[in-house]
Amino acid sequence: MTGLNFIGAGLIVIGAALGIGRIGGQAMDAIARQPEASGKIQTAMLIAAALIEGIGFAALFAA
Repeated sequence: MTGLNFIGAGLIVIGAALGIGRIGGQAMDAIARQPEASGKIQTAMLIAAALIEGIGFAALFAA
């Protein structure tokens, strides 16, 4: 791998981590506001995190 591939892979990982962190934080805020909807919020959070991970893996393979 060249140096640019390492930079690209690093940016991909950082982007995925920021996306998942943002999803988790927003989900916790939503659960704090509406605790009765925690099941639906957690399900949506896990689906969104899985999609971000999938896109991150695809981008890593491309890099």
